[in-house]
Amino acid sequence: MFFFTAPTIYTGVDALSNTVLVTDDNGRILDMLSLDEVDQLKVQSFEGALCPGFINTHCHLELSYLFQKIEEGRGLSAFIKDIEIHKSSHDAWIQECIQKADEEMYRNGIVAVGDICNTTSTFATKKNSKIHYHNFIEVYAFLPERANKAFERGMDLFLEAEEPKSIVPHAPYSISVELMKLINDFSLQNNSILSIHNQESHAENEMFEYKTGDIIERFKLWGFDIDFWKPTQQTSIHYVIEHLNKQQKLLLVHNTCSNENDIRFAESIHQNIYWCICANANLYIENSLPQLPILMKENCKLTIGTDSLASNWSLSILDEWRSIQKHYPQIQLSELVKWSSINGAAFLGFDKDLGSIEKGKRPGLNLISNIQADKLSHDSNIKKII
Repeated sequence: MFFFTAPTIYTGVDALSNTVLVTDDNGRILDMLSLDEVDQLKVQSFEGALCPGFINTHCHLELSYLFQKIEEGRGLSAFIKDIEIHKSSHDAWIQECIQKADEEMYRNGIVAVGDICNTTSTFATKKNSKIHYHNFIEVYAFLPERANKAFERGMDLFLEAEEPKSIVPHAPYSISVELMKLINDFSLQNNSILSIHNQESHAENEMFEYKTGDIIERFKLWGFDIDFWKPTQQTSIHYVIEHLNKQQKLLLVHNTCSNENDIRFAESIHQNIYWCICANANLYIENSLPQLPILMKENCKLTIGTDSLASNWSLSILDEWRSIQKHYPQIQLSELVKWSSINGAAFLGFDKDLGSIEKGKRPGLNLISNIQADKLSHDSNIKKII
């Protein structure tokens, strides 16, 4: 048995003091005792705070080979173009980068990841990883006549992926009503959770409200005939909530341009919705952040994602926290821990064992050093204890 304590223990639900965590050799929490109940010679005492292993609800591990390849701050449309320009078919190089990124996340205290898959390139690494993965098989086709073929491609990939897994839509601007129906039916039949990129740029809302903007221009460059499509005259989130089933858990990712009306609308219609914040990716691509105070005021269930090394400087939950507290210094560290642990685990369905420090669970254990009054300091760091 092992005995661990620190001045503060963030359980993922609340904060404890004067508490000793008792674990077995595999990191399972056997007990949580008062400090005075334990022989002090047995206890490993840390400065800072202990917390559960982190849950990264949105990542594109397969894009790890694009680290430092994409120029920052040019907007989503330019970002997508740059990904196409820098695409690689060098499989050995891609596999090496994926392996290193998986190891980076593990070193940074991440124990579970919701990972977007458009290829099989990450499957070998995940099979042998120490991290728990949920594979989100992403499909897209804006033209209705391409829906069946797009779904069939997704199904082929789905059959090769390890459990747990889902087939999910990419984004509002890349998904037809016909394809969403196929995804919905499959999700209901398989009781699988859903994820979608949401309002990542102003161009997305502009497309749905006015049928203008960068996305519409991109369709024209690709030679798509979109005369059939009429703007909804509402922001894109209305399209998502209207057409994706409300029986399954849904993760809205990025939400960079979601306003108060969007957030209230979604929360009023969908009772099992989660909002993923990828702060550094938002800053990297659009140099903008979601309206976190509004999301918090509306009691939204928030999670943290790192996105990919194509759109981020690292795959680190701590670095996401730093950016959030830099722009929203009123947000407490205890709140960020909650988003990065129990909320993420609950969405991904890993909360039976992960996401919170509770007796019987094996959540992993991280040490946050150099904290000041429930906030990070310039010198804060993360060390994986278990």
